[in-house]
Formats: sequence, C-alpha cells, structure tokens
Amino acid sequence: MQKLSLSFAGNLSSFVPYSRMKKIIALVVILFVSKFCFAQEIAQVQLSGGNTLSSFAILTDYDVLIRISEDGKVLAWGTEVQSTRNSNYYSPQLQPYPGRIDYYGVEADSINRGKVKSIGSSVITYFNSTETDLKKGKIRTIGRLYLDYFDGFDNKTIKGKLRSIGGTNLQYYTSFDDQALVGKLKAVGNTMLTYYSSYDDKLIRGKIKAIGPISYTWYTSLETQYGGGLKSGPFRTSIGGVVYVVQ
Repeated sequence: MQKLSLSFAGNLSSFVPYSRMKKIIALVVILFVSKFCFAQEIAQVQLSGGNTLSSFAILTDYDVLIRISEDGKVLAWGTEVQSTRNSNYYSPQLQPYPGRIDYYGVEADSINRGKVKSIGSSVITYFNSTETDLKKGKIRTIGRLYLDYFDGFDNKTIKGKLRSIGGTNLQYYTSFDDQALVGKLKAVGNTMLTYYSSYDDKLIRGKIKAIGPISYTWYTSLETQYGGGLKSGPFRTSIGGVVYVVQ
C-alpha cells in the first residue's frame, strides 16, 4: 500500500498542488480499501409461482449470492448464470462458487455444527441453542449484516420469520388480512407488495399483483390455454436497489 501511495504521489507532484495531492491520495486509499471490504447487502427477492416467497439473496464479494429462507436458513450460494440468447433470463440454479467454503465443527454450539461458516470472505454466524425457540439455529449475521426475527409477541402467522436484514425492514400479511394473503411478504423497506385476493379468479388468488409501481396480470381460468400463467409484467425488475424475480 505504501509503494502504491508514493508512486501515485510522485506522478502527480509535478502538476498538482501538494494540499490537493494529499486529498487525492486519501481518496484513492479509501476506494482501494473499500474494494476489499465489500459491503454485503440484500440484493434479490424471489417469488416462486408468482405467489410464494422462495428466498432472499444477499450479494457478497465476487458477485456471489447467498440465498436464505424467510425463517433464516442458508439455501444456496453461487453466481447467477445469464442466458446467452435472452439477456433477461437467468438460470434458477446458481453456478457453484469455486472459492473456499468453511463449516462449523465440534467447537461450535451443537445446534450449529456442520452449518456453513464462511463463503469466501463472508462469515456467517447463527443463534445458539440458548436462544429462544424462534431464533436458535437461525442465521444471526452474514458479514456485517445482522438479521432479526419476529418474536413470540408478534402475530402467530409471522413468528420466527425475518423481521429485518441489515437496515432493511420486512413486513408480512398477518391473520388479520385476506385469507389469500396471510403469511405473504408485504414490504421490503419502502417497497410494497400486493396480491390478488380470495375474491379474484381461483387461478390467480394469492399471486403477485404489484411490486412497488410495477403491475402484474395473470391468465385466468377463462383463458384455458394459459390459465394461471403470467400475462404481463417483468420476470425481473429492480426497485430501490433490490431485484425482484418472479418465476
């Protein structure tokens, strides 16, 4: 790092004032360090069949995604594979990460032995067996992100589900809502998700109706050839820095 700074300073000193050169060097150092201290973040939300939350995904270094369930389990990890024929299509399966993967051994709490400990530079920790039943064994942190869960004082339909991922709060529809919506993801931060209700056609009840400003329509039972299939709306859309995948 010292050689990098001195070389950079030498090249600039002939035409940049010393005080300004110091600021430039400081900025370069910050950018260099931040590259190797990649900040994890929530990157994706996947909806299977247009109505069921299948996973959240955390983006880590080297574009590796860590997919987790709404109740705090690691589901998969790897990189997305984009179709060579259709730039909007990605394989549902992640390409395996070729880097180092570590697992918890006998030194860990008994409930967490054998679970993935780190994927590349991203360390994963879990709540141990002394925690409440709604938390023990679930993911506690991924890198710098802390995960929190709804507890025993919350509505029974959302107990144990993720309450937040880092600074992003999550909401779900509860038993006080329409029957077709109960337990479904309601909001990711400020992005609201709405669904077709139990009063709609039987093939589209509970399917996603809108994600933020993006609307979705589905073929109904009257359209027998494509009944239940997606009629309009993107398979992938980015809102507020999060990619929503409707499969």
